[in-house]
Amino acid sequence: MFSHIHPDNYQQQLDEKQQSIAEIFAQFELPAFEIFTSPTLHYRQRAEFRVWHEGEDLYYIMFNSETKEKFRVDDFPVASKLINQFMSALLDDIKDKPVLRQRLFQVDFLSTLSGEVLVSLLYHKQLDDEWITQATALKARLSAIAPVDIIGRARKQKVVLDKDFVMEALNVDGKTFQYQQVENSFTQPNAKVNEKMLLWTQQATKNLGGDLIELYCGNGNFSIALAENFDRVLGTEISKSSVKSAQINIAANNLKNVDIVRMASEDFSQAMNGERVFRRLEGFDLTSYNYQTVLVDPPRAGLDPDSVELVSRFERIIYISCNPETLRDNLTELTKTHKIEHFALFDQFPYTHHVETGVILSRL
Repeated sequence: MFSHIHPDNYQQQLDEKQQSIAEIFAQFELPAFEIFTSPTLHYRQRAEFRVWHEGEDLYYIMFNSETKEKFRVDDFPVASKLINQFMSALLDDIKDKPVLRQRLFQVDFLSTLSGEVLVSLLYHKQLDDEWITQATALKARLSAIAPVDIIGRARKQKVVLDKDFVMEALNVDGKTFQYQQVENSFTQPNAKVNEKMLLWTQQATKNLGGDLIELYCGNGNFSIALAENFDRVLGTEISKSSVKSAQINIAANNLKNVDIVRMASEDFSQAMNGERVFRRLEGFDLTSYNYQTVLVDPPRAGLDPDSVELVSRFERIIYISCNPETLRDNLTELTKTHKIEHFALFDQFPYTHHVETGVILSRL
C-alpha cells in the first residue's frame, strides 16, 4: 500500500505537483514559484486507524478510498516516529487485556514536534470504572515512551485521562511559539511544513504595520506568528473549540495585540458594512481598525462571493489554499483589483495529489 511513499520518489512527485499547479494557474501572470519541501518520511503529526480483530490477533487497518479494500498496517512511514512507536506499543500492551481490547474499533493519534502524544480509543461499548482503571494503568506504561494522554470514546461518552489536548512548539525564524491542539479540532498535520508557511507569511509581512484581519483563523496558527508584524490582529473563527484554543494560545505566547472573535466570515462582512450589529463584537470598534492586510485560510470550498468582495477591499491579501481549483476561481475575481506578488507551493501532503498553496496580492 505504501510502495509509492519512498524518499527516492519525493522529488519526482514534487515536480509533478509543480507542473500541475502551473497548468491550473496558466491564465495568470505568476511570479516564479517558491517551493517549500516536506520531510520525505514521518511528516504527519496525526493519524487514525481502524482496528481489526482476528482470533487472538489484533492489528490496524486502512481502507483504499477508491476500492474499499482493506490493508493491514503494522507501521506507517507517513506518520511521525512517535506515532509509529505508540502504534506497536499500544497493541502489544492491550492484546491480553480484554477490558481494553474488546469492541475497540478505532485508534486516533495526535503527536507534536514538542514530544507529546494524545491517543483516542473508540469503542462499540460503554466505558465503565474497570475500563478507567485499566486505561489509567495503560497511560502510565505508555508514558515510558513519551508524555501521553488517553481519551476513551463511546456512544455519548468521552472519558479523558488526563487532558484532551497537546501543546505544540513551532520554531519560526529562531523564535518558539506555543499552540494548544485539541483532539478532533483542525490543526495543520505537517508541522515542519507549517513552520515554513508561518515563516513565509512572516517574512512577506515584515515592516508592513497597520492591522491584520484573519478570517478562518482556527487556533490562531497564523495570527500568533504574525502578531509582531502588525499593530493589531483581529481573527474570526466559527468553531467554538478552535476559538477557545486560540484564546489559550494568545495567553501562552504573551500577546497583547491579538483578539479572536467567534463568528462566520459572512457575519464579519456584514458587521464591517454596518449592516448588522453583533453581540460578539461588543467592545470592538471596527471603524478604528486600519484595514491594510487580510489573511484567509478557507476550507476546500474556497471563499464565497461575499467573502471575495470583503477581502478585495484590503490593500494586501494573503491567501492560503488547500484546493487549487477554488483558489483559481477566487483569483479570477481578485485579480480584477489586485496583482499577484508572490506564489508559493507548500508540500503539506507528499505522495498525494493534494497541494497547499500561498498567494500574496497587492492592490493594483
